[in-house]
Amino acid sequence: MSVRTAGLVLLAGGVVLGGLAVRQARSGPPVAAPTTAAVTATPAPTPAPKPKVPVAYTYEVVTSYAHDPQAFTQGLIWQDGAFLESTGLNGQSTLRRVEAATGKVLQSVPVEAEYFAEGMTVLGPRVYQLTWQHQKGFIYDLATFQRVGEFRYAGEGWGLTTDGKSLILSDGSAQLRFLDPQTFAVQRTVSVSVNGRPVDKLNELEFIKGEIFANVWMTDFVVRIDPADGSVTGIVDLSGLLPVVARPPEADVLNGIAYDAEKDRIFVTGKKWDRVFEIRLKAK
Repeated sequence: MSVRTAGLVLLAGGVVLGGLAVRQARSGPPVAAPTTAAVTATPAPTPAPKPKVPVAYTYEVVTSYAHDPQAFTQGLIWQDGAFLESTGLNGQSTLRRVEAATGKVLQSVPVEAEYFAEGMTVLGPRVYQLTWQHQKGFIYDLATFQRVGEFRYAGEGWGLTTDGKSLILSDGSAQLRFLDPQTFAVQRTVSVSVNGRPVDKLNELEFIKGEIFANVWMTDFVVRIDPADGSVTGIVDLSGLLPVVARPPEADVLNGIAYDAEKDRIFVTGKKWDRVFEIRLKAK
């Protein structure tokens, strides 16, 4: 029995991404097939490196916090004890600072109605925010939210994060672009894949302990990506996090990942969800 959604398949015995098995951490090593003695002295060819098999993760909820059910979350980060959030939709897009414990909006600036705001990240004293289809991003002062610049990029803007050196951008495809934060030139790209098969619809991004975590749009899955080569190292199944019966009427898909490096905490939410969840990952 399986449930297929946007290229991800959840099976009773494991997870398959694009038809490829995902390793359950509790599973033992595969049983070797019987072998026969070599009949010639010709050495066997060196075997090709085994492809990385992603680990399957589930979660437990540590706690949850109030969240504005009108916030169409496109980007979420943890910054100095509060959430910074980029919200979308034309005429409703904002950059805001939110008190974690209460969900109270402490600071907010609107984005012009012609723009649909998308992912957002902080690097140094600047906030960088994408727009969906205008090939334009905005730069803000972190403390005041005063807009101090703009930048351009090709194609759509979906998610944005940073490894502390580059801006890392998703555009809904299977590719991630690494941008120079000064010139915004593309430094390199990686294609995200499992065993060579692309994983597209990569949305909101967060850099956590050397990996890129990415929401997969229209699913309850988050993939963990090796930024060196784009290989998926883990798949997190967040099914049931906000049950359908508990969702506000306008609640949309899972989207938004934030990380508190000081306390090693992961937060997730969704578009127009009324809760932000602190979760702990558990290998299946």
